[in-house]
Amino acid sequence: MFADRTAPGADVQSLWRSARSARCEAKTCQTGKISTAEAAAQSHTVRDAAVQTEQSKDAVQDFQQEVQVDYTGLLSFLQRVEDAVIKELNKNWKSHAFDGFEVNWTDQDETVLCLHTLSYPEAQDQNLQVTSVSWNATGSVIACSYGRLDDGDWSTEKSYVCTWNLDRRGLNPQHPDLVVDVPSSVMCLAFHPSQPSLIAGGLFSGELVVWDTSRTEDPVIWRTGMTDDTHTDPVYQVNWLPDTKHRNHARLLSVATDGKILVWREERDGRLALAEGFAIVAQQVPRSTRLKKVAWGEAAVGVTSLSFSHFDADVFVVGVEGGYSLRCSAVAQTAALPRPGGSVPLRAPAEFAFSPHAGPVYSVSCSPFHRQNLFLSCGTDGQVHLHSMLQTQPLFALQLSKKYLFCVCWSPVRPLVFAAASGEGEVHLFDLARSKQKPTVSLKQSMSDCPVYCLEFNTKHTRLLAAGDAAGTVKVWQLSSDFTEQGPREMSHLEQLASETVD
Repeated sequence: MFADRTAPGADVQSLWRSARSARCEAKTCQTGKISTAEAAAQSHTVRDAAVQTEQSKDAVQDFQQEVQVDYTGLLSFLQRVEDAVIKELNKNWKSHAFDGFEVNWTDQDETVLCLHTLSYPEAQDQNLQVTSVSWNATGSVIACSYGRLDDGDWSTEKSYVCTWNLDRRGLNPQHPDLVVDVPSSVMCLAFHPSQPSLIAGGLFSGELVVWDTSRTEDPVIWRTGMTDDTHTDPVYQVNWLPDTKHRNHARLLSVATDGKILVWREERDGRLALAEGFAIVAQQVPRSTRLKKVAWGEAAVGVTSLSFSHFDADVFVVGVEGGYSLRCSAVAQTAALPRPGGSVPLRAPAEFAFSPHAGPVYSVSCSPFHRQNLFLSCGTDGQVHLHSMLQTQPLFALQLSKKYLFCVCWSPVRPLVFAAASGEGEVHLFDLARSKQKPTVSLKQSMSDCPVYCLEFNTKHTRLLAAGDAAGTVKVWQLSSDFTEQGPREMSHLEQLASETVD
């Protein structure tokens, strides 16, 4: 009754493949391209009635035609909103939202930033002061000396020389990379111009010492010791000089308030020997008819500062305690008046005396840009004098401080820029292209108004300026491009300043 049986299947022919191949469509495309349009935003003709109109082809629109103002409607509007505007202005006037806000009208390019505030707590605990700062040959390491420049008996008090590498990632402003203990107060120091690890220092005792910072156990490599040649007063400045006879060696120059300018050479036994020397003697300082008569025999001639001409290695300027700046010659052959002791006869280098300050000169600085040897001087009268070596009177004098000025220094990259350190705790930056009467920027070194004793520009990283103060801190300031980029007519401006004469 029941049997297996297979029924034939239904066959429906597909038209999709033939239609797809006829249109040559890609295999990844399932349907033909569909055109869509969004009626809310699109139309065949586009026009924005708010800002666009069609220009008449028959007439050119006149843009110079007078504007029609509805003054009646404007007056009505102002009368309606007057009460609301006055109410809001009164609310803003009584607001405390901007209390303490000070408007800074200075352009951001003119700002000067404090990058680092460096100190050695142990020296600060002894109330020691930063007496000198110096950058090494690479421009990355800053050194400072600790001592005292104020009143008091500190001759036997221990002091320090500290260094910081500002490029070190783990820089600790209150932990120097190197600390050198010194048995006497260090009054000044200077890094070697080409050997980054050598530092020379002048002591209160009159000695000179050279340290090698690469030697951690015993960094002292040369010293003068206490001999008949050694200064009998504190050393206030030390400079490295190139040795013309030995290229790999350098000589040291030191100045002190005993009136001596001494040049030292290194010996193999670690001793600095006197090579030549000068003495500033009041009776041998040339008198000028344009200067007021003074008792030259009684004038104090203790040397406090020295600066060499950048264009004549035989010319240098010194500042003395009597208030004078003196032009001197390194090739002078006149013997100084006899002085007891000493292995080398001293010569009298003074050739010309400039108009004095009203007190001791603390700093002199020769211009690195002008061949007529412009130089700056400052002292206890709070004034900065700009001098030309061709005339007695200063080109101009600036009264910067009611207290002392301790240091003045030309910029190494801008002919018209210099800095001065004041006893009122400020670092003044001058740009003579802007003003000869007042500083361009005055930087507050500390809130306690303690004196700023020393400063030095960085000749490698020219935007850095270091300053040390009586509170025992060294601040590294970053200058703006305005103080480091020379203007197109700056040298001609400097020439014009130098050509001025004083009646």
